[in-house]
Amino acid sequence: QVRLVESGGGLVQPGGSLRLSCAASGSIFSFAVMGWYRQAPGKQRELVASIRTSGMTNYADSLKGRFTISRDNGKNTVYLQMSSLKPEDTAVYYCNALGPATGWGTFAYDYWGQGTQVTVSS
Repeated sequence: QVRLVESGGGLVQPGGSLRLSCAASGSIFSFAVMGWYRQAPGKQRELVASIRTSGMTNYADSLKGRFTISRDNGKNTVYLQMSSLKPEDTAVYYCNALGPATGWGTFAYDYWGQGTQVTVSS
């Protein structure tokens, strides 16, 4: 079955950088959209960024300029480069994969990884 496995989380000081990776295994197709969400304790899960097979990206407005999403279609892997990290970036970061498309903005499957903890603290 399809599994999404995140890695790269950890403890980092404010102003530091981390790169998260999410590798999809067991897929029989390339995901139309792969992305990252995050959820801090007591808060709802929010979109961080997403990227389509074409390379088209979408970011949360507040994160533009600090976070960069990319993907390796051949490896079916998505990355999130995070820089200038702030304490408020502390959250569990989840990988998400959607596909195939059944219409504009709708998809047959919606997969989630287990999440990786990112803690920004001095």
